[in-house]
Amino acid sequence: MKADTVTPRLLSQHEAASYLGVSYWTLRDLIFRGDFPYLRIKRRILIDRADLDSYIGRVKNSHGA
Repeated sequence: MKADTVTPRLLSQHEAASYLGVSYWTLRDLIFRGDFPYLRIKRRILIDRADLDSYIGRVKNSHGA
């Protein structure tokens, strides 16, 4: 019997940086500049995957090369 795997909705800062293809420090700058919301649970900062996708859509260059 195959166990169901759950894809987490909230990502750690390191996971979110990897998802965006940027460094941890670049992600922290984006967070504290207010480019997307984050959730703080105790000392952890978590980022919603949907907010990352929305950010990508906003900043994506729509012009051809």
